[in-house]
Formats: sequence, C-alpha cells, structure tokens
Amino acid sequence: MNNTSNLKIIKKTVGRRKRAVASVYLTAGDGKITVNAKPVENYFPGEFAKRIYSLPFIVTDLSKYNASVKVHGGGKEGQLDALVLGIARSLSEIKDSYKSLLRKAGLMTRDSRERQRRMIGTGGKSRRQKSSPKR
Repeated sequence: MNNTSNLKIIKKTVGRRKRAVASVYLTAGDGKITVNAKPVENYFPGEFAKRIYSLPFIVTDLSKYNASVKVHGGGKEGQLDALVLGIARSLSEIKDSYKSLLRKAGLMTRDSRERQRRMIGTGGKSRRQKSSPKR
C-alpha cells in the first residue's frame, strides 16, 4: 500500500506549464518533496533547480509541509515550473496572507506561453519562410 494513503492530505492542487502537468499533494511533515516517488534532488538535480523548487517554501517561511508530486508531460523545465506553481497554489490555500507573498514573488501566475503550431508551407517549422528569388 502507498505510504501517502495513511497521511492526511491537506491540499491537492494542479500546476501547469506548456505541456507539463503537476499534481501536488501537500501533507503535514518536515519539508520533504518527492516527485514521481523519487526525492526531488534526484528528479531535478542541480543547484539552480533547487533554488527554484524551494522558492515557495522560502517566501512563506514554511518547512512543516511535505509535498508529494506526480508530474507528466513536457520537458524538465516545464515540469519544474509546473511543480512550483502547484506548490504555491497549495500554500496559498492554507492561509490568505501567503497568497499575497507568493503573488509578489511571481509564483502564483501561470506562464501561458505555449509552443507555436507548425504552419503550412514553412517546411516543417513554425516561422520559417521559403526563400524567394531576387528577380
């Protein structure tokens, strides 16, 4: 049986970015984050990623919640942004004062930029034009 089933889920939220979707389950704990049943340090390695995914907890000055995250779709950068948005949404639902802090830090806004679709007659690319002769 899954070990998160016996814990009381405080909040469940969804974060999205491009094609990535992150389902965040916030539970009481000591600040551990797991992504697809792996520690977040293994799933998103590196110092840059660590600064990004820990930002919602730093802004709200909280470390008493664990986050269990299921992420699918997109690439690693999109998944990381979806994770941060999901965590920020969960924390904002806990207390209203956290929402204004997270919004000031820019963590509550979904980045709506999507991949541009392929256009007809552009040789398989979005913006490439066919070259035309000079005369």
